[in-house]
Amino acid sequence: MDMNKNNKRWWILAALCCALFTVALDMTILNVALPTLATALNATTSELQWFANAFNLTLAILLLPAGLLGDRFGRKKLLIIALVIFGIGSIGCAYSTSPEMLISMRVVLGLGSAFLMPLSMSIVPVLFEGKERTRAMMLWGTVNMIGIPLGPIVGGLLLKHFEWGSVFLINVPFVIVGLFSIAFLMPESRSADAPKIDYLGILTSGIGLGAITYAFIKAGETSLTHSSVVTTFLIGLVILIGFIVWQHQTKHPLIQLSLFRSSSFTWGTILSTVVNFAMFGLLFSLPLFFQAIQGSDTLGTGLRLLPLVGGLIVGAQVADSIAEKLGRKYLVALGFLVMAIGISVGSLTGLESSYLFVAFWIAITGIGLGLSLPTSMDAALGALSAERSGVGSALIMALRQVGGTIGIAILGTIINNIYMKNLDLPSFSADVVEKVEHGVSVGVAVANQMQSDSLLHAVRNAFITGMGSMLLVCAGIACVGVILSLIFLPRKDSERSQVKEGTLL
Repeated sequence: MDMNKNNKRWWILAALCCALFTVALDMTILNVALPTLATALNATTSELQWFANAFNLTLAILLLPAGLLGDRFGRKKLLIIALVIFGIGSIGCAYSTSPEMLISMRVVLGLGSAFLMPLSMSIVPVLFEGKERTRAMMLWGTVNMIGIPLGPIVGGLLLKHFEWGSVFLINVPFVIVGLFSIAFLMPESRSADAPKIDYLGILTSGIGLGAITYAFIKAGETSLTHSSVVTTFLIGLVILIGFIVWQHQTKHPLIQLSLFRSSSFTWGTILSTVVNFAMFGLLFSLPLFFQAIQGSDTLGTGLRLLPLVGGLIVGAQVADSIAEKLGRKYLVALGFLVMAIGISVGSLTGLESSYLFVAFWIAITGIGLGLSLPTSMDAALGALSAERSGVGSALIMALRQVGGTIGIAILGTIINNIYMKNLDLPSFSADVVEKVEHGVSVGVAVANQMQSDSLLHAVRNAFITGMGSMLLVCAGIACVGVILSLIFLPRKDSERSQVKEGTLL
């Protein structure tokens, strides 16, 4: 192979990773800015929640059509348009003057991200094959993962030295680099058969996935059994069933259901979604632990997540070096096993646990994540042809996105329910108890305001109990991942579909 052409492909991947890093960073950088935004924009609790939910809901609705449009009209073209949209949304967010404006700009960011995430992934099977594709997927997956825990760190640094708008303006340099790199380095690619647009499929998949995502967003605000949650979920489920029936009947389906005949695609996608449960479980509980239990500020909380990032990098590097020898079946199973061990150790965390202990187990968990996530996603990606890599990648990302939202709702419900059940407050008024039950952050604030050591201890102890139980659930899910990997995931790429090269202009 021509050496210059080979090097160019890796530079193209670097450009794609730069664009992807911006999206991954944006997913969590907002978390540390929420208290500041509440004051600066006079935002209510519901509005604060929708700063994040508007982004997630837009992703769930638009991921699948974004992949199809990339296959039809050209992935490079739509990546450039998506970067421009993401840049405009970032600037709009930074200079928002009201909660309503910020929510609408977060929708714009979600629109850009819905194209950036699957289309950046879809270029991998177009440019790379075999061992190189596995290595490229490792790099893509690592960048995707690292950006998420780095968000709070970068956000904390920016908020310490700059105005709150800086957490959005940080996207702009990455967007500019990605724009120029993709424009000058990347060839255009599209499906040679120009797939027709399945309008009914787009409508039903968007409404169905959006309804299910919204249901679990509401579950996080209320409960999993709330009537509005159950009703919305059932509506979304019925619509998705109708979507699947339609995909079987139409001549030009939005997604190729035949992909699910491949155990590599099916189980690679399922297992990469299962990994999200553990990762989101950590990112949900650890910031609360560091701030409410160990008294860290936003920047300190972000810095304390660095062992997770280090573990991710180490795990991905090890996976890259042993992937061919061990095979993806055993590599993904090993990753889940390491995660289960790390999270199980984490469930022993107590009020008096040192940061050194916490850093130890989150680093182990990070190694497991680095071993399992890129490898499982590469298994799914290996079943895609270059012809329909856009919509196939979008399907993988859509299932992971919805799965992550469901995971946050379920894990959040577990930790909150156990927290409330373990609050031992017999000597405090009903008004105080009601406030404290809203969550550990509120509970700590109330205890500090009342200068009550007994209330502070009760709140922290209840949270630690809830966090330990939630981590045990995460460890159990990781153990299930070990079993599923060993039973269902092929060891090699034997099921990979015949790849037709997309049109490269």
